[in-house]
Amino acid sequence: MLKFTPDHEWLDPTGDDVAVGITEHAASELGDIVFIELPTVGDSVSKGDEVVAIDSTKAASGITAAIDGVITAVNETLVDAPESVNADPMGTWFFRIDPTDPAQLDDLLDEAAYQALIG
Repeated sequence: MLKFTPDHEWLDPTGDDVAVGITEHAASELGDIVFIELPTVGDSVSKGDEVVAIDSTKAASGITAAIDGVITAVNETLVDAPESVNADPMGTWFFRIDPTDPAQLDDLLDEAAYQALIG
């Protein structure tokens, strides 16, 4: 079951690690994404750390870690094709993280709470 952050990120905890991306709301607010800087596999991150830098035609933004963990994979295709996020934000992951404390996922929003947040 997907989890969401108030910063418009989604987390998919199915599998051995957690895939992270941005929501359709975030992608539409950003406009056309033109540059993405990804983390390095093996990086340890703490909740609140900026993990990804995103530049778009409207703004500079980023993805902050919603949980503590270690980066296990990055979606290298986004470096050469950042616009693919705009085409399918809910189907495009930026990185995967192995949670240090999986219970932190319980503090995130479910889909109903996220939809209520964005109205």
